[in-house]
Amino acid sequence: MSTVLIYTSPARGHLYPMLDVALALRAAGHRVVVQTLADERDRVIAEGLEHRPIAAAIEALTLRDFTEANPIAQVRAAFEAWLARAPHEVGDLRATVADLAPDLLVVDANTWGAAAFAEAQRRPWASFLPYALPVASRDTPAFGPGFAPPRHALDRLRDRAVWAVLNGAVRRPLRGLDALRADLGVPPIGSYEGLFLRADALLYRTAVPFDYPRSDWPVSVHAIGPGLWAPPGEAPAWLTDLPHPRVLVSVSTEFQDDGAIVDAALAGLADEPGSVIVTTSALDPERFTAPHDRVRITRTLPHAAVIPEVDVVVTHGGMGTTQRALAAGVPVCVVPWGRDQSESARRAEVSGAGTMLPKAKLTPERLRAAVREASGRKPGAERIARAFHEAGGAERGVQVLEGLLANPRADAVV
Repeated sequence: MSTVLIYTSPARGHLYPMLDVALALRAAGHRVVVQTLADERDRVIAEGLEHRPIAAAIEALTLRDFTEANPIAQVRAAFEAWLARAPHEVGDLRATVADLAPDLLVVDANTWGAAAFAEAQRRPWASFLPYALPVASRDTPAFGPGFAPPRHALDRLRDRAVWAVLNGAVRRPLRGLDALRADLGVPPIGSYEGLFLRADALLYRTAVPFDYPRSDWPVSVHAIGPGLWAPPGEAPAWLTDLPHPRVLVSVSTEFQDDGAIVDAALAGLADEPGSVIVTTSALDPERFTAPHDRVRITRTLPHAAVIPEVDVVVTHGGMGTTQRALAAGVPVCVVPWGRDQSESARRAEVSGAGTMLPKAKLTPERLRAAVREASGRKPGAERIARAFHEAGGAERGVQVLEGLLANPRADAVV
């Protein structure tokens, strides 16, 4: 029996997409320890896995990128937060490794210090990525703005310029990371995309054709489909009384001040046939008022149980909600609010599985039109659902990880 340690950043949107792999590893006979948010202990243990908390100092360093005024400033703020966490992650993981002596480390792509420590062990290690891959390709647009795939030379020139701006924006935090990596005896990263290509394997939690096809996939990247584990829960009894078409409006579980999406949906869909269900997550549901009795507003619902019962999902573009909807064959209307969300929004649009309404263009009238258009894209969503299933999911992830366990390096630290 091998011991596998899965180390996450302090975000449920990064923990939950890997719990299916953790459970499949346990079912294959491995000891699995998940080092993650302290208050997820009971949930992890209830699934039959071992839990260790990440350091409190890491949880205290929260992302505040949504407060910045433009996308470049948002990226820089996120990078500074990840850099600030990195030294704590090194100490955190060093203590866990000394205690558990795991055979394989699987670390979140956003845990830069943990990744550097894993690489310094000179043994196979893996990372996982639950959002769009920020690695350049001749077939894909520059990461961040939510461009469609390049069609001609001008698009490719635009993409090179955006990559240059992006790498310039993150140069300072990457220099700080490279200094930490030098102390650990591992090579510098050098560029944004280098963050995602150092591991022996990267479990990429999506699949083509939701993600763009590439003719030059990095050999270490394994697109295994989304992680769809969710806390247990049942759809509320009142859901069956709501008429179709049902529209679910869902905003971020981490505070991003995206309540304008809810406001626009309640106003824009008030006179539409059917019903509207709103989950406010990090926002106070009391700030919103239902215009009639075909609207339900609540802080949370078990999306895994509710989404298959609705007809369209309106979302801020988090990969978790977006891909859960598409995995159920439900089309999406995405209003990206920041971070990588323009990328998931554009992928939904390009794949024919949904619509994209930019934040700057959000009005009740435009949202209503985007929802109507999305409702006609169910065939595209069903096509994505089939592709996600065919990608292999957790079982494919276990195959990749067991391949690493079977091939330890001769120079491994013991």
